[in-house]
Amino acid sequence: MAEPRHRYSTVSLILHWLIAALVVTQIGLIAGHELTEGPMSREFIGAHKSVGLSILVLTLARLGWRIANPALPLPEAMPRWEKLLARGTHVLFYVFLIAMPLVGWAASSAAGRDIVWFGLFQWPLLPVGGGREMAGNLMDVHELAGKLLIALVILHVAGALKHHFITRDNVLHRMLPFIRRRP
Repeated sequence: MAEPRHRYSTVSLILHWLIAALVVTQIGLIAGHELTEGPMSREFIGAHKSVGLSILVLTLARLGWRIANPALPLPEAMPRWEKLLARGTHVLFYVFLIAMPLVGWAASSAAGRDIVWFGLFQWPLLPVGGGREMAGNLMDVHELAGKLLIALVILHVAGALKHHFITRDNVLHRMLPFIRRRP
């Protein structure tokens, strides 16, 4: 019988932390956009679009990897409500990390605004009409989703810290292997 896994695979870890870093980068890029004007502000938005589409591609890759490599089981001692909250949070991450870039892409497409991925190539626009009004409506959804995603990240981090410092189980070790595994 195979030894049970105690941590996620290297691919899972890389995708998780790369996407997390890019989400934090997005917050910085939007802050930069809001604090500047003119060409500099547009540079921040161009980078925001490129990073957002990168998050979309990486999240789809992570979802494919997750389907092929199911999540580790949660600790047996964990209450059922907490397991449901944990799984629900992960599902919502996938929903937000796929929907947000799609909505942003659709908004740029509706407004007819080009997307140049990190200055390397023209990203194709979606066949979305409606002009500026549709783009504005989509951006309202995108911005609301951004606020909800930040709340979800806070919940996720709080849960991880609760497991490490209060419950004192090995849940955090699974994503941070440099943390010693508890017996």
